[in-house]
Amino acid sequence: MIGVFLADGFEESEGIITIDLLRRAGFDVKTISITDSNIITSSHNIKLYSDLIWSEFNNYKFEVLVIPGGKLGVNNLSNFDKLKEVLINHNNNGGMIAAICAGPSILGNIGLLKEINYTCYPGFESDSFEGNYMNNNICHDNNIITARAMSSTIEFAREIINSIDVNLLENVDEGIQYKK
Repeated sequence: MIGVFLADGFEESEGIITIDLLRRAGFDVKTISITDSNIITSSHNIKLYSDLIWSEFNNYKFEVLVIPGGKLGVNNLSNFDKLKEVLINHNNNGGMIAAICAGPSILGNIGLLKEINYTCYPGFESDSFEGNYMNNNICHDNNIITARAMSSTIEFAREIINSIDVNLLENVDEGIQYKK
């Protein structure tokens, strides 16, 4: 199962395209609101309904945890201390974490990018992360996948799928007519 964390202000393309492609691959994807409401308003004022609210979330069921970008959404996620605990525990248990755009800054601020090659939206990198910032669209190092920006969303979702099952990626690529 894959969990995608959503907070008011998330970048809808980074969230929805990722969810779409992961579901096309056949994964059980649950969207998770970090509040007690399942209504989330995206960065461009689109209202969405999450599958789960925070009180229903159980991180031990998830193989992959995903953080979409969007400055306000990332600020809201970053200010939620319980999420930080979940991400640290998930990482310590070898679970995969994927973050895009401003999202990797959450990982950096809690020490999960230390000695890791990562990318993010320019300006959200920091020497304090003690990682190796790469000016790439995608970075995959150990159990951490990061992506630069909205324009990298399809590659981001494809990398998550590929890391789990390359055969599923071939099927998704055929279905969406993705060609390199």
